[in-house]
Amino acid sequence: MAKSADYNLGPNTFPRGWFIVAESNELDAGPLAVRFFGQDLALFRGASGKAVLLDAYCGHMGTHLTDSKSSMIVKNNEQIEGDSIRCPYHGWRYNAEGHVDDIPYSDGPCPKSASIKSYPVVDNMGCVMAWYDPDGREPDYEPPKLPEWDDPRWVRWELDHLGELNIHPQEIIDNIVDVQHLGPTHGAPSEYFENEIKDHVCIQRQGGPMQLYQTYLNTSTWYTGPGILLSKQEFSGMVVFELIANTPVEDGLVKCWHGCLVKGSEDVATEADIVIAKQSQAGALEAFSADFNIWQNKRPALKILQLKTDGPFRTGRKWYSQFYAAPADVSGIQNTVNGIHLTEGLKTADQAGYNIDEGLTF
Repeated sequence: MAKSADYNLGPNTFPRGWFIVAESNELDAGPLAVRFFGQDLALFRGASGKAVLLDAYCGHMGTHLTDSKSSMIVKNNEQIEGDSIRCPYHGWRYNAEGHVDDIPYSDGPCPKSASIKSYPVVDNMGCVMAWYDPDGREPDYEPPKLPEWDDPRWVRWELDHLGELNIHPQEIIDNIVDVQHLGPTHGAPSEYFENEIKDHVCIQRQGGPMQLYQTYLNTSTWYTGPGILLSKQEFSGMVVFELIANTPVEDGLVKCWHGCLVKGSEDVATEADIVIAKQSQAGALEAFSADFNIWQNKRPALKILQLKTDGPFRTGRKWYSQFYAAPADVSGIQNTVNGIHLTEGLKTADQAGYNIDEGLTF
């Protein structure tokens, strides 16, 4: 299993950015114990509806805040108070900022040394997204949001939970610049292909005939940071947004999710639209599963023997390295890779007449 250091990505083991840590409806059943970025974490929804993510262990005696079901404070449904959570061992209460603000058997001041880390979290498009920065800074950019999510014409995704994949996320990110796998892997050889990099965003525009759908497929796909991919897809008169998300669990181990947001036929999506949307998501997952299967059965590509007709792998990896870099080095990396990157032998989206960026914000 290759690690971040093997790819020479930078001084940090895990990348900074926005990442999915749960599907929103998972919190309906109560607090969750989750593990990402090599750390145990406590995830819960407060009484206001706010999602909260904290380091897992109480500063008092090291109890996991959300991994107990037998404690009476949990059984009595007394653990969540407002947007705070009580430790199931002694009842110390942690607020959403990670500070102890009440000890039930003490009138004295709460020890500041018991504070634990709190992570910025948003409840966004049916996903709980958390900001992780190994340098402890606040978010550099906003998480991605599709305005179509709030349009009743569109059928919202219910996420496919794909589990853990024993691979470094670098191998997943490579797909955004890899034109030549699209034919052999997906039966969808590109007739046009280009990449554009805008600071923390990497865009891919491509299109061609797709065997699985028996139609011509045009896509505009982009990573907002290292963990969340969105793809606008037009084919057979349909418009679909696909989500693919990866979040590091350990160094060299990721957890993945998938979903599709599908435009319906009426001002408010019908039952028939919902059926079509589910079919569309299943079809998209079948296509994505071809990548997943290959990732499960390959050795790490620590170095790529890049051809000019492959796609700009080195540029893509340089872009990805900014999320592992020291904060002072990020702008220098961005300045090096920003711009349009073409692949030899392929038209651009504009040359092909299939640029579908209208309505998108990157």
